[in-house]
Amino acid sequence: MEENSVKNNFAKIQLFLKQYIDKSTVRNVLFVSAAMILFMIGVILYGVILNIREVPLSEAMIEKGFRKLTNPNILVDRRNYTLNLYEDTVLVKSYRVSLGRNILRAKRIAGDEATPVGEYKICSIDTSNQFNKFFQLNYPNLSDATEALRKGWVTQKEFDQIKFEYYYEGCTKFNKVLGGNIGIQGIGRLNYIFKNLPFVYNWTNGSIAMSNEDIDELYSVIKIGTKVVIK
Repeated sequence: MEENSVKNNFAKIQLFLKQYIDKSTVRNVLFVSAAMILFMIGVILYGVILNIREVPLSEAMIEKGFRKLTNPNILVDRRNYTLNLYEDTVLVKSYRVSLGRNILRAKRIAGDEATPVGEYKICSIDTSNQFNKFFQLNYPNLSDATEALRKGWVTQKEFDQIKFEYYYEGCTKFNKVLGGNIGIQGIGRLNYIFKNLPFVYNWTNGSIAMSNEDIDELYSVIKIGTKVVIK
């Protein structure tokens, strides 16, 4: 009895498959899947070609007449998704970067996943970070803290603490209202995928992300105290 029931159920399943899933449907699904796979392969290959054409920093420096950079500074352009490396006022090289997930506004509070706007400096360099390298910025800076105090987001005591850290400790600590731990970082383990995308994918918590190879280049010329302007 039980065996007949199983056979009947199996027969019903076969009938259902014949009625709703014919050979043409299976063929179309396979064609669409193959097309999507080929598209993704093409996108990554195009990104690889773009990266191959990139001029190394050492060559870019020679082209600009520099053997070394004595006064490097950085300008991050949020609209164009670029990090521009300068020697004083001379543009040496531009890098493509990704920003915070929230690209519609400048960072205001903790957890908004936006990239801050203003003038900062590299206050700490971590070479063993999960994202390959991490150059911490002194966010929140004094301007961020002043604006937050004016709006009543932080107390006078919290403002004074940020002010002390800004002037005497270099890196300001994570603030429960304004956030923190913002910097310039590599991609880490997913470097090969993300660096070869021919379009910008913003994925960070507000930090500025670049390929592991690019941040290694930057590491060779920047230092603690390097000015970083984000606009």
